[in-house]
Amino acid sequence: MRKTPAALLAGLALLTACRGKETGPDIAAQIAAQIADLKSADQEVSGQANLTLIRIGEPAVPALVELLRSDDARLRARAATTLWGMGSKGKAGVPALASALADPDIEVRLASAMALEGIGPDAREAMPALVRALKDREGRVRQWAAKALGKIGPAAKDALPALVEASKYDPIRPAVEEAISQIRGEQPVNPD
Repeated sequence: MRKTPAALLAGLALLTACRGKETGPDIAAQIAAQIADLKSADQEVSGQANLTLIRIGEPAVPALVELLRSDDARLRARAATTLWGMGSKGKAGVPALASALADPDIEVRLASAMALEGIGPDAREAMPALVRALKDREGRVRQWAAKALGKIGPAAKDALPALVEASKYDPIRPAVEEAISQIRGEQPVNPD
């Protein structure tokens, strides 16, 4: 199902409203409409909703946090992916993303770790969950958990023992070593 011209015009109106930092019932209704589109089985519709919600930023975070509680793993992963796209604007979602690191679905855990990495230093509150994620059964989740800890930077110094341990035994050693360097405030080594 393709978006109709009316739907595209509504999306443009939403973007214009967000740029003007309008709030209230209108933006709430527009966010609700984009969340409904994010749930669509149509990849084009859900992808466009993802991009629009990313542009909206902080006002959309509560709706995405609610979507992280969905019974549908696909929707939980989409919510986390959208929060990843927001970067630091998604910081209000940190507690929910930290909880989602224990989700039974690998894609949800992965998208949550990626979102926390994107949030960066404002993801400090998720450090205990990220340290636990360093032992996830899925290597990609461990890798992104290490990256997220690295992006938190020196404030993640309490995670250093877990990262050092992970660097001894884990095939994600490069990501872990980079995270350790970032936390210690060391300059990255340029291989050139």
